[in-house]
Amino acid sequence: MLMTKAKFARLGSYAIASSIGDPNSISCTTFNILAPIYKRLNKEDQDSRESDIRPYWRKRNNRILDWLLCERSSIICLQEFWVGNEELVNMYERRLGNAGYLNFKLARTNNRGDGLLTSVHKDHFRVLNHRELLFNDIGDRVAQLLHVECVTPHCRGENVHQELLIVNTHMLFPHDSSFCLARLNQVYKTLQYVESYQEEQKLNPLPIILCGDWNGSKRGHVYKFLRSQGFVSAYDTAHQYTDAEEQKWVSHLNHRGNICGVDFIWLLNPNKSRKLLKTSWSEAVFSMFKYLLRRASLTDEDAFAFLKADSEGDYITFSGFCEALRQLNLTGHSRGLSLDETRDLWMQADIDGNGFLDYKEFKQWIRSPTWSEQEINIEEDDEEEEGEDGKEQQMVGFNVKDAVLSPTEVEKGKWPKNYSLSDHARLTVVFSPVRMPSPMLIS
Repeated sequence: MLMTKAKFARLGSYAIASSIGDPNSISCTTFNILAPIYKRLNKEDQDSRESDIRPYWRKRNNRILDWLLCERSSIICLQEFWVGNEELVNMYERRLGNAGYLNFKLARTNNRGDGLLTSVHKDHFRVLNHRELLFNDIGDRVAQLLHVECVTPHCRGENVHQELLIVNTHMLFPHDSSFCLARLNQVYKTLQYVESYQEEQKLNPLPIILCGDWNGSKRGHVYKFLRSQGFVSAYDTAHQYTDAEEQKWVSHLNHRGNICGVDFIWLLNPNKSRKLLKTSWSEAVFSMFKYLLRRASLTDEDAFAFLKADSEGDYITFSGFCEALRQLNLTGHSRGLSLDETRDLWMQADIDGNGFLDYKEFKQWIRSPTWSEQEINIEEDDEEEEGEDGKEQQMVGFNVKDAVLSPTEVEKGKWPKNYSLSDHARLTVVFSPVRMPSPMLIS
């Protein structure tokens, strides 16, 4: 036993500890463990890093492992895992492996030094497949996809083999507005890959648990994009927080000294009604475009004049539209919209397809509501699906049973002064399996 029961209470509550130990549940922990190559030891000396002092990073990472092994989640998703250091990698693989975990690591592209580690406990899961997503064109970020089957009796039935998809990723930090589109593109490509994987493997819809450091809050386009796809934030669900309640909790003290809630475990159940992925993506980009116009304090008339600047008539052309996107920093750089994506956005505006946009069309387009301007409320389909033999199709998803952030101060929106394990909090969620009806796609 690594810790006494009294010390284990520091995880957040006895309730979460008992939930993790419940044989009728599975648990998931996500944690950005702050790679030693990024951890500064002295604010005055920006070049002083923990990676230079072996006893420091070994002690801190052994403490992290102590907590993880004490908590003993079914799934562990780590970000900023120092894959470039063989000694640290061996430390994690040895201690987690000895505790019964199967480990999968993935380095960021272009030798960035850090990456991801996803571990699943073999008492809970059998790994059916493992895929790596390399976003070479989006900030050298990566993601991992694990397709697993639950091996515990509560997840299996006479005709049910409970499978799920686990995704671990670490998104770009929004250094400026140009990174917002890149971040949105990163999550879009992740979901595209997950969707194509299920089609390639000819899978029925599966529950998806999406974990990581999202480097963005509940106000951002990424959050709203995921909500439009039917995902729910497990922590907010457990605590019954709405999408609008942002300041209830935090999980990160960033390099600018700001505290924010950026670490999420998302759940998508297979019966969730959701929009087509490309539809959500188009709406997200359109929403971002409108936000940038509003941020510039442009009235409808001013925005129309801005967009038709190169036109001799009282209308907007495609070339003028492209120039406006460039000035809004949505195109013209490696993180910007592609030409095809720009054309898709234009086609949303040019409804009649005549190649021009007059003021009436523009006003109708710019005032049309998007998911960022209305409450996202995606209902579940209540109809049961029947197979070819007329029997109800068996489908199992998950309910959010419990969730806790540690250290406990962050659950109240405060950052503890003496916390040194990382610059992120650790999030653990407990799920219980539940039978559910079939899914529905919304065009």
